[in-house]
Amino acid sequence: MSELAYDRAQVTPGIVHLGIGAFHRAHVAAYVEDLLKADPSWGIIGASLRRPDTRDALAPQDFLYTLVERSGAGTRFRIIGSLLDVLDVNRQRDEILAAMTDPRIRIVSLTVTEKGYCHDPATGELDEAHPDILHDLANPDAPVSAPGLIVRALELRRQAGTAAFTVMNCDNLPANGKTTASIVTRLARLRDEALGEYIANEIAFPSTMVDRIVPATTNADRELVLAATGYFDAWPVVTEPFTQWVIEDRFPSGRPPLETVGVQFVADVEPYELMKLRMLNGSHSTLAYLGYLAGYELVSDAIADPAFRTLINRLMSDEVMETLPDGLGDLAAYRDALLERFANPALKHRTWQIAMDGSQKLPQRLLGTIRDRIAAGLPIEIAPLGVAAWMRYVCGRDEKGEAIDVRDPLAGPLRDIADRAHGDASQLVDGMLEVREVFGDDLPLNGDLRAVLVRHLDSLLRHGALETVRNVIDT
Repeated sequence: MSELAYDRAQVTPGIVHLGIGAFHRAHVAAYVEDLLKADPSWGIIGASLRRPDTRDALAPQDFLYTLVERSGAGTRFRIIGSLLDVLDVNRQRDEILAAMTDPRIRIVSLTVTEKGYCHDPATGELDEAHPDILHDLANPDAPVSAPGLIVRALELRRQAGTAAFTVMNCDNLPANGKTTASIVTRLARLRDEALGEYIANEIAFPSTMVDRIVPATTNADRELVLAATGYFDAWPVVTEPFTQWVIEDRFPSGRPPLETVGVQFVADVEPYELMKLRMLNGSHSTLAYLGYLAGYELVSDAIADPAFRTLINRLMSDEVMETLPDGLGDLAAYRDALLERFANPALKHRTWQIAMDGSQKLPQRLLGTIRDRIAAGLPIEIAPLGVAAWMRYVCGRDEKGEAIDVRDPLAGPLRDIADRAHGDASQLVDGMLEVREVFGDDLPLNGDLRAVLVRHLDSLLRHGALETVRNVIDT
């Protein structure tokens, strides 16, 4: 069990992080932890935007928590002290805005998941009819959304003559910096054209690529920490040893020396982001939906099935890799590393967890690959199988007829589509393709895609996920 390598009393905040979930605590906060001995001015103040669970769990332990890195080779326990406070937007909105306007804060970072940006995933633009955006436009002094908080904080800093912070998106969104800039700038323009111009011209939104698999914390994880350390930790984080962070180097107000602790700074992160979204995240989603339907609770169990491992290998090798730009290094080695990471028996990553919010994730993880292959005149087979598995999953009943707890912003409308289809694959595909938030205006018009989706979905409904996967890899 490691102790802190620095005097925590000397740490001051330099970052406010919106969306203080498990991923941030296993990734960004861990990198910052590694540099605090050399530069203690980069402590983190977290903000919970939905529920107070994290604050309530960590406040009694002074926001210290245990980072557990697990693999087949063993387990490592670390205490993380870079998180100095967690504020709850429902009870402490003014304190969050005060933190964001503190001159010491030079970066506001985000991991609020795709749905936290109040945008249309198919276009990347602000959803101006989103309830949180309507609230923030009507109540600009009391925002509830992440974009609303950023706009208000930047407005207050501008009024006070305080240098602006840099906005650093750490979510799995395409061109996440540019997407965030577009969303935030549009919201500001809706409030005040001059404020929108200021944000568009003066605020930096560097894009990033982040990678670390972080399953949801369980009671068994808490018991593991207690047995190993003798301390009860209400909310430890369990993850894999692998971690990666690539950032565009645009920080006019200053940045931590993260290159000293393994972060890669580049001029353009988009090629790396595309590689990760399509190879890791696209494979993960495909494995999650098919694996769950086949009865596999854990990713490691699913990938241990030779048929599933072959399918995911082919997805990356035969379909995804052909759509990626040159200059990314050895993609075959990256593919093999991903397969081994998925197989980590210590990680306990649930397929159900990865399956959440699929309507928000599919456009980036699978549909981009499909669009590029259609545009290039290349065949599409395995990526559409992942999409068809999502369509089957959101019907809400598994292969045994038991209810699936579908967690998705569009769960209700998707279930209505499934109910109207009455188990007919053709009708189900047509209904799902009408969901423009997911498929846009182009994909529903492509007859080849529709045909392969109907074929896969019919097989999933008639024969189940495992037999479908076996048939696909045998063709």
